[in-house]
Amino acid sequence: MDVRTIPAHHARMPLARTVPPAAGFAPIAPDAAGMPLYRAVRREILRSIEDGSLAPGAALPNESELAATFNVAIGTLRRAVDDLVAEHILVRRQGRGTFVATHTRDRFLFQFFHVERCDGLREEPGVDLLSFERVRMDEDAAAALATRPGTPAFHFENRLTLQGTAVVHDRITVPAALFRGLTEKRLRERATTIYHLYQSEFGVTVVRAHERLRAVGADRASARALGVAPGQPVLEVRRTAIALGGRPVEYRVSTIVTAAHDYVNLLSRPA
Repeated sequence: MDVRTIPAHHARMPLARTVPPAAGFAPIAPDAAGMPLYRAVRREILRSIEDGSLAPGAALPNESELAATFNVAIGTLRRAVDDLVAEHILVRRQGRGTFVATHTRDRFLFQFFHVERCDGLREEPGVDLLSFERVRMDEDAAAALATRPGTPAFHFENRLTLQGTAVVHDRITVPAALFRGLTEKRLRERATTIYHLYQSEFGVTVVRAHERLRAVGADRASARALGVAPGQPVLEVRRTAIALGGRPVEYRVSTIVTAAHDYVNLLSRPA
């Protein structure tokens, strides 16, 4: 039969699958999704990343295979992938494909480190680990991490230097239950960023952060760490880091000396 004479109700039937199903995925029933199809596809890809079926650095199946597995159009799949790329959960590499994003030094500087010299020079900071201990969360950390005061945690302090000058004093609290086996040695000897350590050794992938900023006077601990006078005006940034699945995983209080450095953030919105 000539394809131009196929009855309309036959023409709407899905084409026979020409590629095997992409491992770990299944067709999405349009009537059962309860949301736009691209969002259902996004949810399924994200679920596979969250449960470890797609590990950090893993490549997604090619577009044709994945679209056929989900039983959706290529355009629907691309819209879902575009969303995840915009959120830095996936990354496209020209000529190679789409991969689950990993935490690298470049990503750290672009997405999570906002301090640069007043003339615009931005560089990776030097990091000195000042202290490490097992503690019980105080009220501020517990509220930020959606748990109860007294919950077991690890607390550590870092001093960050730029151009040889101490600029940032970080006080970081993470839940002990999520970071079993974290030690001072592992922190001190890590080869790259702290978020890469979280991801590679504990399966905790930070994807975004919520921050609140205010001007304060340096307390004694920060004054000592940064070599400034107690009470000197500094910038305080309280950050809650959010992992895949929307789970808060780190509470950080950063004290920043702004005499020669600025806190710079790029604000954007989808086109």
